Amino acid sequence: MKKNPAKPKEVLLPEKTKAPDSFNPESLEVPEEIPVLSLKDVVVFPQMVTALGVSTDQELKLLDTVLAANRFVVLVAQKDSDKENLETSDLYELGTASVVLQMLRMPDNSAKMLVQGIARVHIEAFTETDPFFKAKVKVARDEIDEVDVEIEALATNAKNQFTNMVTISPHLAEELKIVVVNIEPPGRLADLISSHLNISVPEKQEILELINVKERLKKVNAFINNELQVLELASKIQSQVKNEMEKGQREYYLRQQLKAVQDELGEGDEHDVELNELREKIKQAKLPKEAQDEADRELSRLSKMHPSSAEYTVARTYLDWLTTLPWTVSTEDNLNIPSAKKILDEDHYNLKKVKERILEYLAVRKLKNDMKGPILCFVGPPGTGKTSVGKSIARAMGRKFVRMSLGGIRDEAEIRGHRRTYVGALPGRIIQGLRKASSNNPVYMLDEVDKLVSDFHGDPSSALLEVLDPEQNNSFSDHYLDVPFDLSKVMFITTANILDTIPSALKDRMEVLDLPGYTTEEKLGIAKQYLVPKQFDAHGLKTKNLKLTDDAIKVIISDYTREAGVRNLERQIGTVCRKVAKEVASGNTEFIEVNADKMSEFLGPVKFFLEVAERTLEPGVATGLAWTQSGGEILFIESTRMTGSGKLTLTGQLGDVMKESAEAAMSYVRSNAQPLGISVGNFSEYDYHIHVPSGAIPKDGPSAGVTMAISLISLFKSTPIKPYIAMTGEITLKGRILPVGGIKEKVLAAKRAGIKTIILPKRNENDLTEVPDKAKEKLSFLFVEKVDDLLTTVFGTKNIKKEPSSNK
Repeated sequence: MKKNPAKPKEVLLPEKTKAPDSFNPESLEVPEEIPVLSLKDVVVFPQMVTALGVSTDQELKLLDTVLAANRFVVLVAQKDSDKENLETSDLYELGTASVVLQMLRMPDNSAKMLVQGIARVHIEAFTETDPFFKAKVKVARDEIDEVDVEIEALATNAKNQFTNMVTISPHLAEELKIVVVNIEPPGRLADLISSHLNISVPEKQEILELINVKERLKKVNAFINNELQVLELASKIQSQVKNEMEKGQREYYLRQQLKAVQDELGEGDEHDVELNELREKIKQAKLPKEAQDEADRELSRLSKMHPSSAEYTVARTYLDWLTTLPWTVSTEDNLNIPSAKKILDEDHYNLKKVKERILEYLAVRKLKNDMKGPILCFVGPPGTGKTSVGKSIARAMGRKFVRMSLGGIRDEAEIRGHRRTYVGALPGRIIQGLRKASSNNPVYMLDEVDKLVSDFHGDPSSALLEVLDPEQNNSFSDHYLDVPFDLSKVMFITTANILDTIPSALKDRMEVLDLPGYTTEEKLGIAKQYLVPKQFDAHGLKTKNLKLTDDAIKVIISDYTREAGVRNLERQIGTVCRKVAKEVASGNTEFIEVNADKMSEFLGPVKFFLEVAERTLEPGVATGLAWTQSGGEILFIESTRMTGSGKLTLTGQLGDVMKESAEAAMSYVRSNAQPLGISVGNFSEYDYHIHVPSGAIPKDGPSAGVTMAISLISLFKSTPIKPYIAMTGEITLKGRILPVGGIKEKVLAAKRAGIKTIILPKRNENDLTEVPDKAKEKLSFLFVEKVDDLLTTVFGTKNIKKEPSSNK
């Protein structure tokens, strides 16, 4: 059975099929036994008038019987609307006793009837099932309190909300507002509203089965609120769509008017003007052939797009990048060698190797114009001027300077860029730096190349392989540009504190120049020539306000800083300047001269002491030399022993290599106990402990091997080592001393610490040529091949006195 079927040509049957004019359904009594008509997609509520259609033989027989009798029929909804051959269990137990008001017979032998609900009825039992259902029923009357304020409130709210819903919904007639307002019985009000709600059959059946009026009104209010929210949201969406459409139509209309005006003025539209500007930019950019072809292709695509499309912006941005890059723009190099040398000397003290390499490059450029740019790598401790010398090189050569920090970069796209398929894609930082410089031959500094990070995001060092390879970078391909760019004219300079963390393939592409730590004399020169004037200017001081004597600067270097570079030195000078600036700002205009004796007044107590002599007065303590990322350092090796079973303990956060060096040193001493005058029997009676102070700092490497051996010999012989002696070298089990690295940094560290004699492996003798002559003054060097060669220097005699047997 269907509700409101498609209407064919209707035929009105004789008057006997109509209810008489005096017929009043509300005055009728519901019979105890009534035919039952199943409904598929509709629930009929009491007092509601509904049009229904019947088409099956069973339904037509039922209708004829009803019209011939008292016109009563029970209308019950099916539980499953798709089921055809129904049983009594397929119907709900509560339906609506209704009266057939009118019936129309259709040409196809179906019928259409108008029914009005009378009352809710419970189906107590089915009395017939053939040819149609017939059942005994009992009227279910509304349960309602005579005076209930909550029911009144629920009814009022339902009226108001339903009125709002009628206003918003395009499918509900405006007359319903008047009908709802004039209904007094709350139960009837709930039924009327329910019949017009857009809810499912089970939900309507749920309302029909609520006999309690208060509960029915609560349920109806909930459904009204839900549907009202849906309608309000739909209305809002409809309003937005309408506004967008009106806006689009308005823009279209205005654009058409603007186009007509521009045509009259002979100017053309804005889109054409922009395309012509881009076309002119492409022409002026003098692009290489591949880039020119790509630009023409992209411009052709752009001309076919609407300016408001997202793809238009992507293509427009791409063409902006192509046309603003310095494809053929170069700065002219300053090939005047004396002038370049003067500029380099003005900006930096010493750094002879770096300056010499730059001047060599300029000399070759002067003879051969098409020389490729060098790839240099400045390696040295922090504060030695690696970054600032890059700026000086650019100034000396008359080139633009670009700096890019590589520290912490973990994504290859930072170097090569993102492909244009990604939202917000941009070229890599190499190409961005070139556009910023507006030159294709700048000095490009890649800072902290030793601090690149490789993880699941990618390996940026692999992307740098092409950038820093003179044989490949003439056709560097950025993912965003997707056309080759020539980097061969760029002078790339990388900086690093250590080389160990740089991948070997990348290291192989660079020419490494060491920038070692400075000597005290070099630091004094840097301070007088650069740091002091810079700090005077930074603090608003003049030479009439303050003078720092050479002795004062040397005290700052030796007692308040201990570094390879000059950063802390500059900070301490700045501290002195701030205190003087405070005096000047307070009205004290007297000239202040700061000498060595006054330094503690400005910088406080001395921070570093020369403790070598004091530390080595006891047996078992030896002074070694170590290399670190921040330059050279001295370190003390301490050995002791206690009653035990021959166990060796190593502490001080030592790495595996350093632990193995300690074990090798102990094995050497034990295997050579008799020549060294050590009692063999004592070894198994004691436990031995080697400690390297500054336990919070990790240490590793083989260069402390000889120092550990001498420390153990000093312990076993109860003989202290002569003061102001430091040593370095790897030891073998046979007592040979092998060469180590970082000699220059270690010698400078020894000089800073007040060491007078340095013991080095024989094969490191040539490395001393790299140490400045000033640093070697007042230092004596001993080059040894075996441990025996240094015993006389360390202990004063080769034949050490024999150890007393009672020595513990």
